Amino acid sequence: MPVLSRFYGIIIRMYFLQREHNPPHIHAIYGENVAAVTISDGKVLEGDLPAKALEMVREWLSEHRDELLSIWETQEFREIPPLE
Repeated sequence: MPVLSRFYGIIIRMYFLQREHNPPHIHAIYGENVAAVTISDGKVLEGDLPAKALEMVREWLSEHRDELLSIWETQEFREIPPLE
């Protein structure tokens, strides 16, 4: 699973497999916590993250939504700048 970005101890990944399902989402890993989070609205599909980490993931998603949707549709991996 390629790493799209890393910031503040959070790793953002996206699966690139034909069996991947909608809605478009990323996987955020923070320590032992893992969550699948929708790209469109930051909703947690499964798993969990501490509140502060989830807040940062949602902020990052809002800054890079178009890029992430493009990666989801094309499956052309590229790194995305971290949250600053």
